[in-house]
Amino acid sequence: MPVKDTKAWISMIVALAIHGLAEEALEVFRRMMEANVKPNHVSFIRVLSACAHSGLVLEGQRYWSSMLECGIEPIMEHYGRLLELELLNPENYMLLSNLYAATSQWGKVSLVRKKMKENGIRAIPGCSSIEIDGFVHEVVVSDRSHPDANEIRLVLRDMADRVRSVGHDPWTSAVLHNVDDEEKQSSLCEHSERLAIAYGLLKAKSPTVIRVVKNLRVCVDCHEVTKIISKVYMREIIVRDRVGFHRFLDGACSCKDYW
Repeated sequence: MPVKDTKAWISMIVALAIHGLAEEALEVFRRMMEANVKPNHVSFIRVLSACAHSGLVLEGQRYWSSMLECGIEPIMEHYGRLLELELLNPENYMLLSNLYAATSQWGKVSLVRKKMKENGIRAIPGCSSIEIDGFVHEVVVSDRSHPDANEIRLVLRDMADRVRSVGHDPWTSAVLHNVDDEEKQSSLCEHSERLAIAYGLLKAKSPTVIRVVKNLRVCVDCHEVTKIISKVYMREIIVRDRVGFHRFLDGACSCKDYW
């Protein structure tokens, strides 16, 4: 071939990959990189697909990291290949489902959830814990099983009223379900970290720091609401989520709204 541009290299990678020759396809990709031909988002889709179809999970993860290092922003197709790499990892399914939901592609959300069901994979529910007087209390989203559930609901209502009074506009886009805005606002109030914070306000008297640990990433709305709560209740709140630590104090967060 007289001229091997990116398109030519990708064509070779695709031809090898669709015939199950994943290692050969990856070797062509390595040669392309050595030839200083800059890969694009399509070339990484093909490479990740080759890894997925041949069970080369570690190789796929390395190429994913390489893609990010090349400054290529992942798109839906990349996340789809990532899902294929780890078919039994529920976090990958939820990531893809949330991406589709964020762009209102509800049909594709249904397909992802159907695939989860077929593979016997369950979504990871949001769960938060808080220590009060030496005892760890754990709550999940929309939890009503706690012995103090009624009191927690009263504090939640007070929290919602105070947050609303300062003009907070709920980030309903954080609710990735095909429901109306009223249901979305109600759903946001049921997130596990809010239940834990409400319990902290109920039981941990000022100036005790309210410390919450959550198994997932804090959503945008809960982050904004917690900033407001720290100011209107004059409390320091520390939340450890999947990403890192957040120290809320006087209406601001230590992460400076980047997490």
